[in-house]
Amino acid sequence: MKSIVFSRVGGPDVLELSEVTRPEPKAGQVLIKVAAAGINFADTLFRQGQYAVAPKLPDTPGFEASGIIEDIGAGVSGLRPGMRVAAMGGKTYAEYCLAPAAQTIPLPDSVTLDEGAAFPIQVLTAWHMLHTSHQIGPKQTVLIHSAAGGVGLVAIQIAKAAGAYVIGTASTESKLKLAKEYGADDLINYVERDFAAEVTRLTNGRGVDLILDAVGKPTLAKGLSCLAPFGHLILFGRSGGAPEPVDLFSLFAKSVKVSGFMLFAPAMVPGKMQEGIEKSFQLMREGKLKLLIGRKFPLAEAAEAHRFMESRESVGKLLLVP
Repeated sequence: MKSIVFSRVGGPDVLELSEVTRPEPKAGQVLIKVAAAGINFADTLFRQGQYAVAPKLPDTPGFEASGIIEDIGAGVSGLRPGMRVAAMGGKTYAEYCLAPAAQTIPLPDSVTLDEGAAFPIQVLTAWHMLHTSHQIGPKQTVLIHSAAGGVGLVAIQIAKAAGAYVIGTASTESKLKLAKEYGADDLINYVERDFAAEVTRLTNGRGVDLILDAVGKPTLAKGLSCLAPFGHLILFGRSGGAPEPVDLFSLFAKSVKVSGFMLFAPAMVPGKMQEGIEKSFQLMREGKLKLLIGRKFPLAEAAEAHRFMESRESVGKLLLVP
C-alpha cells in the first residue's frame, strides 16, 4: 500500500510517498481503508520531532482518519467490516491504517466521510474544552483565537449553542468574515488591533470568562490581562511558539486560572469521550454544528499540505485523500 513516510525530522520536504506493507490488526484493533485523513498542526510538530509523542523513524504522520473497516482484530465487538467510521489512531497518512477499537467511531448516515475525517480531533477538542475543561453556559463571554481554523469554527458554534457570547480573532478580513458566518458575535483583526485592548473595550472593562488559545507565545500573556474575575484561559497549542512561563502570582489579583488541554485526557475518564461524541453528533443533527472542509490534497501532496497549513492561509479542516 502507499503511505507517507519520513526517515528524518525536518521540514515538509522530508515527507515522501512510499510503498509499505499493509498492517494487520492485532487484538483490540481495527484495520481501516482510509477515505480521508485529517491534517492537524500537531502533525507538523510530529514531523519536526517536537510533538508530545516522538516519531520512531522511519515513521508516518497522521492521528485521525475516516474510512471503511476492512478487518478487525481479536476481541473487537460492536464493529464489523464494511462499517463507515472515523478514528483516532496513528500513521493515518496512508491507504490503510490501524486504530484502537475504543477510539473508532461509527458514523451516522447523515455524516459524510469527509466530515468524519474532520470530526475526531477538531470537534472533540472544541467540545471538551468548552464542556469538560470548562463549563460553558449562557451569559459567558468566550474569546477564540484562530477563529477561522478547524477547531476555531467548531468552537464558535458549540459555544453559541450553549448560549455564550463569542469574540473571534483572525489575521485577515476574509477569515473574520468566515468566523462571522459561523456565528461569532464580535471580531478582532489581531494584526491591525491589540486584541486585549479590544476585548477590554468590547466587554466594558470586565474581560472575558474563557479564552481558547492555540497560538501560545504572542497571545498568552495578553490573554491573561483581559480575563474577567475568575476567568479561565485554556492553552491547547503553540502555533506561534511556546509561551513564556506564567508567573503564578500574576493570577492572584483576579483569581484567574490557566489550564492545558490535549484530547488524550478525556479518554482517561470512563464515558467522557463517548459523551462528547454523542453530544456533538446531536448538534450536527440539529443543524447547530457544521464542519467546513477548507481544502483537500491527494496523499502524494502531503508535503504541500503541510506547507499550506504552516503558511497560516488555511481555513477550516484540511484533508489528505489516498
